[in-house]
Amino acid sequence: MPSTFNKILSFMQRIIILMILFCTTSFITISNAQALSDSKQIVLDAWVLVNEGYYDPERFVEIQWKKIRQKILQKQIDTSEQAFSAIEEMLKPLEDPYTRVLRPTDYALLKSSNLGSEINGVGLQLGKDEITGKIIVISTLAGSPAEDAGIVAGNFIESVNGELSSNLGLANTASKLRGEKGTKVLVEISANDGELKEVDLERRSVDLRPVRTKRLRDESHTIGYLRITQFSESVPKKIEEALQELNEKEVEGIILDLRNNSGGLVSSGIAVADCFLNKKLIVETKNREGIKDSIISQEETIFNGPMVTLVNNGTASASEILAGSLQDNKRSALIGKQTYGKGLIQSLKSLTDDSGIAITVASYLTPNGNNIQGRGIIPDKILDFDESKDFGSSEDKWVKNAEIYLSSLLDKNVSIEKEISNNVNENLNITE
Repeated sequence: MPSTFNKILSFMQRIIILMILFCTTSFITISNAQALSDSKQIVLDAWVLVNEGYYDPERFVEIQWKKIRQKILQKQIDTSEQAFSAIEEMLKPLEDPYTRVLRPTDYALLKSSNLGSEINGVGLQLGKDEITGKIIVISTLAGSPAEDAGIVAGNFIESVNGELSSNLGLANTASKLRGEKGTKVLVEISANDGELKEVDLERRSVDLRPVRTKRLRDESHTIGYLRITQFSESVPKKIEEALQELNEKEVEGIILDLRNNSGGLVSSGIAVADCFLNKKLIVETKNREGIKDSIISQEETIFNGPMVTLVNNGTASASEILAGSLQDNKRSALIGKQTYGKGLIQSLKSLTDDSGIAITVASYLTPNGNNIQGRGIIPDKILDFDESKDFGSSEDKWVKNAEIYLSSLLDKNVSIEKEISNNVNENLNITE
C-alpha cells in the first residue's frame, strides 16, 4: 500500500512539475509575443506623455482614451512613419489641433525657430479655425515668400500640392509647406469672401529677426518703435538691449508692434511683459488639476514711459499674453484689430527617432480673468483701414496712427506737468 501511494505521489509530482514548466514556457512565449516593437513603443510613449500632461483629463473619459490605446497598439506598426500616423490617429479624437506629433524635420524646425535662427519654408504661421474647421493663416513672417505673395492673416489654406488640407490636418499641412531651400510648393488659398487663388511659392531661408527697432521723430516728440515678430528664446535679452538703447536715445514713448506675432515661447512673452510692468499680475495659468498659478512682474522695469501697442488678427498666444497684461493693467492702450484668440499653452516633449510631441498642458487668463480662447482681445481703438505690406515703414498708416495717439498722450502729460508746476509756483508766491 505505501509503495502504491508513493508511486501515485511521485506521478503527481511529475505532473505538477510538467504543468509548472508548461505554464512558465507559455508565459515567456506570451510575454515575448506582447513585447512592443521599437515603433510601437514610440506610440505608447506618446500616449503616456499625453495621458500625464494633457490639460483636460475629462476629455479622456468622453473619447474612451484607454480603449483608443488598445485599439491602436493592436495594429501593425513596424516603421517610424507608421508610428507617427498611428499617433495622429490616436490624437484625432481629442479635437485639439495644438496637441500633435512632430516628425523629426518638423521638430527640428520648431526648436530652431524657438532659438531665433533662420528657418527654411514659405513663412506661414497656421492654426485651425474653430468655426469652420479649416486651416487658417494666423500670420505671415516678415520678408517671407508668403508675405511677398500677398497671403495675409485670415486666409484659408485649401490645399498643398493638390492635397486637401481638410484631409491633411494642421500638422501635415504645415509639414507639406516646409522643405529644402529653392524647392517650390503650390498652395491654394481662399479669402473670407470665398475667392480661390493658387500661389506658387519658392521655399527659402527666412531670417526671423525677432526684434526690430527704430526712432521716430516729429516736430515735438521723439518716439521709439519696437517690433517683435515672435517670442523665441533670445527675445527677452534682445528686448532689454533694445529698450536700453532707446532710453539712451531719450525717446519719450514707445510704440510696441505685435502685429502678425503668432507667439512662440510663453516664458519669453512673460519676460517681456516684466520689462514694462511694476509688481503687476501678468497672467494666470490653469493646469489639469484646476490649480491657478499667478505670475507677477518684478518691481524693477526697464521702460516706464508712455506706450501704445499695435495688434491684429495675427497676434496670438504669447503675444496675446503680453498684450492682455498691458491692457488690463492700463499700462498700454491697444490699437488695431481683434487678436486671434489662442488661450492654450503647449509643452514640447521629445520622442525617440528625433521626433517630438506638442501637448496642451494649460490654459491662461488675462489679469482681469478673461479667457481669450477662440475670442481674442478687443483693442481699445479699432483701426478699420488696410495694413501696410511693410510693417513699420514710412507708408505704414497704422504706425502713423499710433504715433499720433502717443503724441497726444505726451502732450497731455506735458500739460499736466505745466499745471502742477504753475500750482507750485502760485503756492510759493502766496507763501512769500
